[in-house]
Amino acid sequence: MKPIITPEESARLDAAGSVPVDTLMERAGLGVALAAVQMGARYGRRVLALTGPGNNGGDAYVAARYLKRRGVGVEIRAFAEPKADSPAGRAARAAVAQGVPMRSLGDPEPCDLLIDGLFGAGFRGELADSLPAWTKHPAPVLAVDLPSGLNGADGSVSGAAFSAERTVTFHALKVGHVIGEGPDRSGKIEIIDIGLDGGDAELLLCEEEDAPAPRRKRNAHKWSAGTVLVVGGSGGIGGAAALAAGGALSFGAGYVRLACPEGLQPQLAAADQSLTTVGIGSGDRFATGDAAAVLEAGERFDVLALGPGLGPGVESFVAALLAGWDRPLVLDADGITAATVAALAARSHPTVITPHPGEFRHLSGGEAGYGAAGRLAGETGAVVLLKGNPTIVAGRERWVVASGGPELATLGTGDVLTGMITALVARGLDPETAARSAAFRHGVAAADLARVTSVTAGRLVDHVGGWAW
Repeated sequence: MKPIITPEESARLDAAGSVPVDTLMERAGLGVALAAVQMGARYGRRVLALTGPGNNGGDAYVAARYLKRRGVGVEIRAFAEPKADSPAGRAARAAVAQGVPMRSLGDPEPCDLLIDGLFGAGFRGELADSLPAWTKHPAPVLAVDLPSGLNGADGSVSGAAFSAERTVTFHALKVGHVIGEGPDRSGKIEIIDIGLDGGDAELLLCEEEDAPAPRRKRNAHKWSAGTVLVVGGSGGIGGAAALAAGGALSFGAGYVRLACPEGLQPQLAAADQSLTTVGIGSGDRFATGDAAAVLEAGERFDVLALGPGLGPGVESFVAALLAGWDRPLVLDADGITAATVAALAARSHPTVITPHPGEFRHLSGGEAGYGAAGRLAGETGAVVLLKGNPTIVAGRERWVVASGGPELATLGTGDVLTGMITALVARGLDPETAARSAAFRHGVAAADLARVTSVTAGRLVDHVGGWAW
């Protein structure tokens, strides 16, 4: 778990700490210099450090001084000079005294490495007119704190911005590193400890140790290992329900039953002989009155997955199941579209919802984002897994899951994730931990599969089993 803080919290920590700013800057600049060396800064190489007027520029001045001592051909190009009596001003004078050439920023010049010390996490708006040309420089960029032009609060970019090969940040990740354009602009991010303490996390980054999976007991049997009922399917999109059911079984549920419209049962039963199926009603779509039969079919099951491939016009059917199912429930896809905030809030049993941004807007009436996901979780009492890159899991805490990549942008992979979440809940994890863990392992499994072949939902169903334990 890594804490992710806002730029405002970062500034508060700087101001409230017991360590003098000059000392913090010295430590930060040393970290930047070491990163530059790792990127190839050495004797015979030309490094240009672009500096702004604030502490971010001060860190770059310190880095330039250390690189000069090492024999690197480093020069400073100042976009704006700091106040003389500020920590950054003192760092600038020390760099010049060390023999680092310094002059005002002009047009881009050839170099082997750019150190971007122009603006930090507090930047808002657009870069000044003299800077966009530098953002197109062909040399690799080492960003100090955040690439300049990137909004540290939300990862947005207005106009030009630098794209770094590597970013050195201090104490903790910032929100702008992990959402919006941050992951594409920041490159490899290194967190440097400069002696700050604490801080209130805005988000938490999920790592492997935050994604548990329970072990089965030695004497487990199929009914004790966790049971899942998947309710879904309609004409033309019945495969979504089969993928969710397959994902649940592959991810360690002991027994999975797929409840589908009676007209689809033969083909879905044939799709995976490991699954049991039950046909409900008639035809190839669920009707409102079918909810009672679903509840009866699910009497022995621990968790309900509702929504994959349901199709339109199922509002009353979904409402009846939300009200009638008295155990944990995972709501996905068309189930989300058919639900209401009030119906979710009325549930007294654990619930996970897994919207993509469009489904989130339809349900909540607002734009998707980590803050909005947290508010929806508060309004409904449900765990909200907002799909995307990164994925947000909001419940008691707000987590960022960044293990997934573009290989997951293919039909049906979200249905597999739904099955994985239900499996982990059935195996004994609380819904928030299950959602976070499934999302992390879903991304890791897809990335591993992408190394050997293209990712399809069918292939992913088989592959996720390697991360079930």
